[in-house]
Amino acid sequence: MITAEEKLMYKVMKAIYDSGIPIDFKGSMVLKACLLEAGYMEEIRHTVDIDANWCSETAPTASQMIESLQKALRDENIDLEVSIYRMYGEGRSAGFELAECSTGEILFSMDIDVNRPVVPTQIYEIEGFRFRGVTPSQMLADKIFAISTDKVFRRIKDVVDLYYLSKVFDFDTIEIMQTLENSGRSLEQFSGFLNRSDDLRHAYEKFRLTGDVEKPPFEKIYSAVKTYIQDVLPQ
Repeated sequence: MITAEEKLMYKVMKAIYDSGIPIDFKGSMVLKACLLEAGYMEEIRHTVDIDANWCSETAPTASQMIESLQKALRDENIDLEVSIYRMYGEGRSAGFELAECSTGEILFSMDIDVNRPVVPTQIYEIEGFRFRGVTPSQMLADKIFAISTDKVFRRIKDVVDLYYLSKVFDFDTIEIMQTLENSGRSLEQFSGFLNRSDDLRHAYEKFRLTGDVEKPPFEKIYSAVKTYIQDVLPQ
């Protein structure tokens, strides 16, 4: 179910959570924990990075972030070296690489948004690793917003994730719309998603699912997602 690499990433997430650094998690690692907790037992797409939000009263410096992360790992005897390769800025996350101390081999990366609007979170636990991550409704809202825009062709993974989520979560239109409003966003017209299904199919066919993860036919995913989100599609 969980690869050795993902297990290490969850271990890192737990260490960060236990350390008290003001970081909440989002992205594929949270999605996987969320789906498992909800009883979804099939393999889902794997990931090679951790996504997170850092929320503090002041803007952290690069060295403060590195030192905090490194200390969190050291306290849990996790033998990884943290380095920054991209500083955060307007509309840009901070990018970190985590490498094996002995070989210098980069094992995975971590993208951290800094002091963006606060979003609702909850505690997840997967194989004994506890951490704080965004709520299922926040994940749904983020993904639906992404596919309502013409970024949908670059965000085909969000269509795939909505397919997974549709299997275990009822669609609560009021909650989704409220979650979007709370983060200051409103849905666009879904024009790419609704009117350019051939382009979408092309993007899906190029999309790689690693390992032995099943890749359902495009029609199956597309129709399931369209049905699932029908209440927020333009009438």
